[in-house]
Amino acid sequence: MSEKLPVLDRHWHLGQSEDELVIAEFEYALMRIIESFNAWQQECLAAVSGHKMSATDNVVLHITRMNDRPKSVTELSTLMNRSDLSNLKYSVRKLVNEGLLEKITEGSKRKGTRYRATQAGIDVTEAYAHLRREQLMPALADIAGIADKLDRVTQTLNLMGGIYDQSAHVVAFHRAPIDEDADE
Repeated sequence: MSEKLPVLDRHWHLGQSEDELVIAEFEYALMRIIESFNAWQQECLAAVSGHKMSATDNVVLHITRMNDRPKSVTELSTLMNRSDLSNLKYSVRKLVNEGLLEKITEGSKRKGTRYRATQAGIDVTEAYAHLRREQLMPALADIAGIADKLDRVTQTLNLMGGIYDQSAHVVAFHRAPIDEDADE
């Protein structure tokens, strides 16, 4: 006598048709990987620096150091595809206060402010890269064809990012006004 296996119900409110279900499953996987990646970044940064910081702080630090040239908050927002400048400014201030970034003012004080990694910031990002190389890379090495797979996933994610950006703009343009007082 064989036991009857439970039937899995894969449909939910975001996946009524097969096409919607594929997108819903993609979005659910994306949400989970974002949280996993954020946890990885926070733990890796804490391990190498002793600083308890957010994943956003980590990204700001690494993007600021990228190409070893100073960046403005506006450049950071563009490179990170973020429009919440106040949150980015908060992360930059935290990193400056921790001694990992420093402010450089060029030309007019308002428009010429850029940030770069201090020597401590460079040391932390190098230690992060080393720990990543030791911990993450061997775990990925056992996956056959990982470089090609990640290249295809990266291309797909970039395409999906553009679609989500455009769709967000359309919805923002056509939605009803938001009652700002309702949030209080």
